[in-house]
Amino acid sequence: MLREFEILTLFPEMAEGFLSASIIGRAQAKELIAVRCHQLRDWASGPHSKTDAMPYGGGAGMVLKPEPIFEAYAALKRPNTQFVYMAPDGQALSTPLAKKLAQSEHLVILSGHYEGVDQRVRDEIVDLEVSIGDYVLTNGTLAAAVLIDCVSRFIPGVLGDEKSLTDESFTDNLLSFPQYTRPASFRGLSVPQVLLSGDHAAIASWRREHQYAKTQSIRPDLLI
Repeated sequence: MLREFEILTLFPEMAEGFLSASIIGRAQAKELIAVRCHQLRDWASGPHSKTDAMPYGGGAGMVLKPEPIFEAYAALKRPNTQFVYMAPDGQALSTPLAKKLAQSEHLVILSGHYEGVDQRVRDEIVDLEVSIGDYVLTNGTLAAAVLIDCVSRFIPGVLGDEKSLTDESFTDNLLSFPQYTRPASFRGLSVPQVLLSGDHAAIASWRREHQYAKTQSIRPDLLI
């Protein structure tokens, strides 16, 4: 089933190059996913296609106006559309959330800019607010691209080796295990012998132990 992603942004060119290359580019060529980037100004009115205004109550920066966003939403919305707003104060992007969003047939993703968007947009038409981390970017276009990349990996056929989904960080709330490749010895540094043994049970046990140790050291919160 084709999954469709549409980004609403003031800077579509920021996402287009990123999403046209590598695995995501190949997934589009195979028609597993479709990605379209839209210029929000196309739905703005007035001679200058203005999309922002000063916030009521004062404060630094500008806020995205509701009119062009509502108009864009009306133009792109379908019965199966899920409207996502990328915001630093949204729900944290995680593996479970990415898996859930991978089931959606049509995601329209709004990338914030300036000091955010008019609250009426968030209250009335946004279905889900997502954050990619506890930090703030200059705008949400890159965050939207990150969401598409993350979600696409859970769409059947996008990854060449589906086993990658079970052997990576955050699977079972554990970080990844160490990886080695040829040569077996490099500058006096050797690959752990267990990985050369061919004993799959011992290798699995070694990897699991290292996952727990790394998670306990770096992200103990994942083990709670």
